[in-house]
Amino acid sequence: MESKILLESGTNELELLVFEVGGNKYGINVAKVREIRPSEPVTIIPNSHPHIEGIFMPRDVIITAVNLAKVLNLPESANPKSDMFIVTNFNKLNVSFRVHRVVGIERISWAEIIVPDKTINSSDTAIATGVVRIRGDLILILDFESIVADISPETGLQTSDVDKLVGREPSDVPIVIAEDSHLLTQLIVDSLHKSGYTNITKNENGQQAWDLLCKFKKEGTLKKNVGCVITDIEMPLMDGHRLIKLIRDDKDMVNIPIIIFSSLLSDDMRRKGIALGANAQLSKPEIGNLVNELDKLVR
Repeated sequence: MESKILLESGTNELELLVFEVGGNKYGINVAKVREIRPSEPVTIIPNSHPHIEGIFMPRDVIITAVNLAKVLNLPESANPKSDMFIVTNFNKLNVSFRVHRVVGIERISWAEIIVPDKTINSSDTAIATGVVRIRGDLILILDFESIVADISPETGLQTSDVDKLVGREPSDVPIVIAEDSHLLTQLIVDSLHKSGYTNITKNENGQQAWDLLCKFKKEGTLKKNVGCVITDIEMPLMDGHRLIKLIRDDKDMVNIPIIIFSSLLSDDMRRKGIALGANAQLSKPEIGNLVNELDKLVR
């Protein structure tokens, strides 16, 4: 089943694909899903990570198959032949995840998504980006980027690209970041500090960033406190596209430079970012390019 669902830009909505593993229901943003297909035999890769089943090649692209039950430490399927592969594309990677049943697609608002507290989702062991209640069921929205990064750390932020920027002249241009992953936020902040940017304000989602911008506007300190906004797309309460729309629709904020830094940069997502007025859009591994774009906009 091909994913062809597109939403209007800046509505703060997403399509959530709900599926089951081990009798529990989970979700993934449809924007990450290339297709859903029946599970099939895979070629085993010797010495690979225990969560990796192997690889398969449905067309001209090699796809890695990950057993999600092993990742979540849940029972295997009672009938593996009826399992499904959810084939995803994010961070320029093609990865499929074995699930036991696909339930359906739900259209929800990011405002409906609850951020898990630290008792179930510490920054070191984060496996979920949010929880949403749908018709009485609690759906855990999994952090697929973290799952893949745990299996293959080199797929995460390429922080080595920033090492060559150490020692540059410091810049106190105020940068506002909207990113829901505590781990990624710290990696981004550390990388920007290395490259000379020292004045950074962190926000856990688009709503928090928007509230901060409105506070600065009310105080009359926007220019002093906001030189650039760096935002993820997927975030609870308010996503990055909605944040950009609100900024561009405000006459006092319209000229603030905005960079999208996200794992969700498909062609469709790039078109949305352009339509909304983002100045630059970068995939999350490209931390070195993030610094380059930031230099162009504010230095």
